[in-house]
Amino acid sequence: MSALRRSPVLVAGAAVLVLLAVVAALSWLGLLPYDPIAQRPPERFLAPSGTHLFGTDQFGRDVFSRVAAGVGNSALIAVVAVAFATVAGTLGGLVAGFYRGVADGAIGGVTNVLFAFPPLLLALSLASVLERTWFTVAVAIAIVYVPIFIRVTRGPVLSLREIEYVKAAVATGQSRGQIMFRHVLPNITSIVVIQVALSLSWAVLTEASLSFLGLGTPPPAPSLGSMIFEARSLVFVAPWTLIAPGAVVVLLVVGLNLLGDGLRDTLDPRNRGKR
Repeated sequence: MSALRRSPVLVAGAAVLVLLAVVAALSWLGLLPYDPIAQRPPERFLAPSGTHLFGTDQFGRDVFSRVAAGVGNSALIAVVAVAFATVAGTLGGLVAGFYRGVADGAIGGVTNVLFAFPPLLLALSLASVLERTWFTVAVAIAIVYVPIFIRVTRGPVLSLREIEYVKAAVATGQSRGQIMFRHVLPNITSIVVIQVALSLSWAVLTEASLSFLGLGTPPPAPSLGSMIFEARSLVFVAPWTLIAPGAVVVLLVVGLNLLGDGLRDTLDPRNRGKR
């Protein structure tokens, strides 16, 4: 709690994410005021009101319910993608940094190949060749972010490998696996946690971009990116259909970035003496 009081950025980011988590929970728990995919033509293009908080779209669908479901879908894909990238990338960075040699060269080569492609272009390529489900979208995004975690963890592991207590563990006969997971991994946890928060914001943006281009969350499931795409032609007729999903994407990304910045300021030992 003291860390939260010392970091208003962290508090602001957490507050935004808690608000959006409550909205997403309405979808996960089936508590939305309307069915997000049910069409009601007589109610098309209704302006925001007490009955329809964010208005309705060209098919009479409640925009608030669709945004809430879209947040839930985007959060699910982002969390699964980043979880996979965190595990695979952290393990890859651990092995590359600790073993060096052939392992480092092989993992580094794969990482450099993936880094040669722009992230969105690589995600588009992977999503286009995989069967279109929410899980394959998450896998495509995860593959894009695995090399980031490898690079983030490899450098610190190279330094920790030469620390005295690691050398002492080697001298006492501990296996390399024990040393990596008992002595090295705990000391890079803060770096990984910060990268997770930042990667979640990128994953949300990537999923929205894929959905905007027609390769993200498959219909009829609502997606923030596809909602923005559909609302482009309605901006002068029903601007709320574009403003609502666009604002939520901005809030998600800003909240996650604030959380990442706050965690970095709180967990980075170089900043502790400044507070």
